Amino acid sequence: MTGMVRDVMTQGVTAVPPDTPLSQAAQRMRDENIGDVLVCEGDRLLGVITDRDIALRVVADGADPRVIDAGMVCTPDPLCVGPDEEAEHAAALMRRHAVRRLPVVSGGVPVGVVSMGDLARHRDPDSALADVSRAEPSPRQGFVAP
Repeated sequence: MTGMVRDVMTQGVTAVPPDTPLSQAAQRMRDENIGDVLVCEGDRLLGVITDRDIALRVVADGADPRVIDAGMVCTPDPLCVGPDEEAEHAAALMRRHAVRRLPVVSGGVPVGVVSMGDLARHRDPDSALADVSRAEPSPRQGFVAP
């Protein structure tokens, strides 16, 4: 794979303050069709929280995502890459640390996220992972919370 992280990353970030209830973070993920949000105080990256974190660290344990804050559940001090690093370096970090997404930080400020799907679309646009990454989300099934 050739190219720089800036060429493959999803530009811009969706961030929430650490005191944001997880239910609101999850709503942002749903509304923006993304699998993670950055937890930031101003421009300072504190952590990352994924849809998987919410499901496995909170919901599976019976905790209420309306009262648990993003800062309590996020992965603190996440592994990051810079936009001017090689995309292959980002892929190697994901592989070595078993992570699916990396925040992209420039000058200490988050500027994007690079995911396995981003790398797949760049490396092999016809791969199954690239196709899944481009797919629209399934339509909502009409669940109404009690």
